[in-house]
Amino acid sequence: MIQQRWLRIIPAALIMYTISYIDRTNISLALDPKISNMMKDLAMDDQMKGQAAGIFFLGYVLLQMPAGYLASRWSAKKLIAIFLVLWGACAVGCGMAKTFRQFEVMRFFLGAAESGVFPTMVVLLTHWFPRSERARANGYWNLCQPLAVVASAPITGWLLGVYGWQKMIILEGILPFVWLPIWWTFIYDRPRDAKWISTEEREHLEKTLARESVELEPVKKRSVLEGLMRPELLVMVAIYFLHNCAAYGCMTFLTDGLKGQNFNAKEYGVLFAVPYVVTAIFMIVNSWHSDKTRERRGHAAAVYLISGVSLIGSVLTRENFWLSYALMCLAIPGPFAAMAPFWSIPAETMPRYVMGTVIGLVNGIGNLGGFVGPSIVGWLKDAYGSTRVPFNVLGVGMLVAAGLCFLLPRARGEMATLSDPGVAR
Repeated sequence: MIQQRWLRIIPAALIMYTISYIDRTNISLALDPKISNMMKDLAMDDQMKGQAAGIFFLGYVLLQMPAGYLASRWSAKKLIAIFLVLWGACAVGCGMAKTFRQFEVMRFFLGAAESGVFPTMVVLLTHWFPRSERARANGYWNLCQPLAVVASAPITGWLLGVYGWQKMIILEGILPFVWLPIWWTFIYDRPRDAKWISTEEREHLEKTLARESVELEPVKKRSVLEGLMRPELLVMVAIYFLHNCAAYGCMTFLTDGLKGQNFNAKEYGVLFAVPYVVTAIFMIVNSWHSDKTRERRGHAAAVYLISGVSLIGSVLTRENFWLSYALMCLAIPGPFAAMAPFWSIPAETMPRYVMGTVIGLVNGIGNLGGFVGPSIVGWLKDAYGSTRVPFNVLGVGMLVAAGLCFLLPRARGEMATLSDPGVAR
């Protein structure tokens, strides 16, 4: 029997963040000059295209740490409700822009409005899912990232063809306001606040989560600043920076590889979506197996490795469109499939008083890769006339990220699995 929290917390979170990803990624299609007039209307070149997509992530740094800190001490439910209103307003503002500068400013503020959602949601999940379930919980709600593309790319392509880029962005920007009352109805901060959960399950969760929290508390409690002075944080930031360079660099310029094939706008949308269907499958399998084995580092490293090798292979086989496209379908899942085991590590190795702030710090600085990745791809594409060189650079970055994973600490659950032959593998 599926427990109620999986049916209420995860779907509400998944759809909420799917809307967030639609509002941040729909310009990937809008910025393709073959299917939209956006670049012409705003007088943009390829370098400006990368800048317009990436500036979101400069704003995305602003509220990460404050939101993570506040979510640990106040209400994650209320914080995300506030962010839904703010990012909806900014998304609609992007569609109303008349100049490149106006669009750039609104994208920056959209990033700021969405910046606190991720660390707040990770903190909320630690209140509902113990260690043995955490990779699956992180993996399932992060399915929003590929699902946002799979669900919206064909629709976005259709809206672009019928209404143009401005009305498309405005219509999709209204979605946060539609979802707000549903979020408010379904989500509670902790099991003890929810009336729909059984007494037995509530007591089991509260006791299990309290015990796990105590296990992570240091003998001598330190300040948040001291908690942040952990060397593994630098490794996590570096990995997540490379992760986002590849994820958003590929996403922003994915349609460049489809050019010259005479696809229409709807076909572009479908071909853009297919790699993200593959991504969803990778995410489910990797998160399930990570929880089954209680291993985190190797599961993140493996998908980064597959991504890097496939991305470089896709560039080397450009003369064969369908082979190159198939390899790209294996390259794109890596950063997304790594998220479930990667974000389980701070939750399973760090005390609660610092965890939310750490997640905000890593997610905030690491997401600067979402600005650097598209910008570098755009700059190198202008310099070399194609995406061959920049995609090779992103592929090497994924290989480096795979190696860095083994410098991260092992989670407590992982250490128990490795040391106890009685634990099922």
